[in-house]
Amino acid sequence: MKLAGFREIKGRIILKTGLHIGAGDAEMKIGGTDNPVIKHPHTLEPYIPGSSLKGKVRALLEMRSGLMKRTDGKPVSLKTLAEKDLTDKEKKDCEKILKLFGASGAENEGSELGPSRVSFADCRLDKTWKEKALKNHWSFTEVKSENTINRISGTARHPRSTERVPADTEFEFSVMLRQPEENENLEDFLFEGLKLLSMDALGGNGSRGYGRIEFAFDNLQLKEKFDKADPMPSLSKE
Repeated sequence: MKLAGFREIKGRIILKTGLHIGAGDAEMKIGGTDNPVIKHPHTLEPYIPGSSLKGKVRALLEMRSGLMKRTDGKPVSLKTLAEKDLTDKEKKDCEKILKLFGASGAENEGSELGPSRVSFADCRLDKTWKEKALKNHWSFTEVKSENTINRISGTARHPRSTERVPADTEFEFSVMLRQPEENENLEDFLFEGLKLLSMDALGGNGSRGYGRIEFAFDNLQLKEKFDKADPMPSLSKE
């Protein structure tokens, strides 16, 4: 395999609802929230880890392919690709997923698929939006209190506070796609994964309305490609 170049896909992620990607703090500070969001250690500004984006896009593509039933929820691997009873569609999807996101180093040794093609950068607060937020004294995070309700007594129990990034916050977004010399079209497949993410949710508590996002592209070619992406054609025909 010979590297022919790079293709950068960049734009903005706009939060439609509050976003919670946990910091994983081992201890709770007095007066703090139960679930803080991840923040840059120097600026203390929230950001979206590239690993969160990559993991969710991959998981959604694997879920769409139907391969999860063969892996018991684990990421697809070269072992999955080697299964003899894969349909042609499943095999093609598995190859694309492994080419795009890669397999483990030990497993991929000697494989013809080569290294992963895509690299997701951490998403910082968009500079223009940040300037506007500072000017208007907007907070970068909010604390949402939640609890469970006793269905008989109607009383609230188990109060819990969750920190999240408020709706309408904007982040810079950048994905680098390596382009090998041979002719392979993985960009359309990647855009299908991004469109799936815009239809689903990012981060935690998605079933409670957290993590709805939209992608915005200033580049008209990228915008057109994203708008045309149809990851669920059976649904669009209904």
